[in-house]
Amino acid sequence: MLAAGAGYARFRAGQAVARRHRTQVTGSPAVGQDVSMPTHVALLRAVNVGGGGKIVMADLRRVISALGHSEVTTYIQTGNVVFTATRADTLALASEMEAAIAAALNVRPSVIVLAKAELAAVVSGIPYADEPNPKLVHCVFLPAEPDQDARRQLGETAALAAERGGTDEATLLGKTLYLHTPGGFGTSELARLLLTKRNSPVAGGTARNWATVIKLHALCEV
Repeated sequence: MLAAGAGYARFRAGQAVARRHRTQVTGSPAVGQDVSMPTHVALLRAVNVGGGGKIVMADLRRVISALGHSEVTTYIQTGNVVFTATRADTLALASEMEAAIAAALNVRPSVIVLAKAELAAVVSGIPYADEPNPKLVHCVFLPAEPDQDARRQLGETAALAAERGGTDEATLLGKTLYLHTPGGFGTSELARLLLTKRNSPVAGGTARNWATVIKLHALCEV
């Protein structure tokens, strides 16, 4: 069974629970700069992982800066970019970056761009705030909010994983799927079904663990 309301659905063994937890983000970036605050985050899919496209982060910063964006910063090697954008249209920004990266670096990873406020909403909306290990919670960022058919597939996928002995949960909130894998992300059947199958309802998304999400949020507050 799949239930959803206001863009919110929680899946476990094919069932949905309408319940939300809140979390308080604490801490600040390690360094401060006397510049404008970054306005957006760009997330590249399948960069420098699992034999995917290889991109040097210094090259990526140069490409993004050449598009006219400022305060361009990358975090770790998996294609996370914080920047101040020249315009507000996130879909247009993502498309422009994909084309520029392909032209300059000869690789074409898909890109998802979030405004600072969108990322803040992802952080405040976490349904697994009680999980102490940030590497056991992942966010799958999607290019668009899943339609009813995709929601049905999510419920069916969660049910299948549960039938195989899985105890993990997935919660959909708008364009973000939160994935909780208390037994370990690397051994999660639900994570495998959702993130490695081409026919997955979230195949077009890109995943980040909670530690990375929190760090990117902090960088936006510099």
